[in-house]
Amino acid sequence: MKSTTGDKVLIAVIYSLLFLLALMAFYPFWNAAVISFNNGTDTMKGGITFWPRQFSLENYRVVFEDSRLINGFVISILRTVTGTLASIAATAIFAYGMSKQELIGRKPYMVLCIITMYFSGGLIPTFLLIRELHLFNTFWVMIIPGIISVWNMIIFRTFFKGIPQALEESARIDGCSNWMVLFRIIFPLSGPVIATLSLFTAVYHWNDWFTPSIYISDTGLMPIQTKLQQILNSNIMSEQLAQMDSAAQGRMSRMKAVTTKSLSMATMMVATLPILCIYPFLQKYFVKGVMVGSLKE
Repeated sequence: MKSTTGDKVLIAVIYSLLFLLALMAFYPFWNAAVISFNNGTDTMKGGITFWPRQFSLENYRVVFEDSRLINGFVISILRTVTGTLASIAATAIFAYGMSKQELIGRKPYMVLCIITMYFSGGLIPTFLLIRELHLFNTFWVMIIPGIISVWNMIIFRTFFKGIPQALEESARIDGCSNWMVLFRIIFPLSGPVIATLSLFTAVYHWNDWFTPSIYISDTGLMPIQTKLQQILNSNIMSEQLAQMDSAAQGRMSRMKAVTTKSLSMATMMVATLPILCIYPFLQKYFVKGVMVGSLKE
């Protein structure tokens, strides 16, 4: 069908709007990167938009010279990998059971799961529970409490119900058990949804700083996000001390090219770039994986 002039105008308008939206989404990230590479004192003058006015790596030097950072990277990587694998495995197994019509008590279980999406036990009861379970100040406090995601379970369940039942029946005729069906039939067919939910889960574990700040006091177990926050707070404290105590001037003279704003942009870039690099490799799974969750019973 030949496109009319009106169709071409409409397409041009749509692409223009999409370009503006993409620009609006990209510019804040670019501006943060520009500020992170600019001299901190010069940044306070304002007017920095598309390119550093006084290029400087001092912000990143302050961040990476902190001895807490390397250990924080290791803890974050371990938490992200372990938490993602454990969460996806546990959630998928739970969802597979919930996808079966013959499961006794299936609807009451589902109602209980849905309730947890809207109501939590509260911070204080959760804190007391974690302490009684001896998870406080351990690595596993960042893994076990959130190992099953109800939202991910619903998406998994919807995807599993779309797999033809004949495949499972054929496998059982050949002597496969439920576990063999799950790991040899269901999981290999669930690549798109597993990849998509794995990315979402990994992003959550990588970005989460609240859980360690509440349940972990050992600095050796804190992930990079919590430690970056500590670095930023220490810089703010140094600025405040410099205004009250002349003894803090030595610290401020070393960081004269660094301000709270420029340091915060640098810490944000350090925390964002690693997980951002994973997106292009999983992009092909996004459309199919996300669309699975758009239809639920």
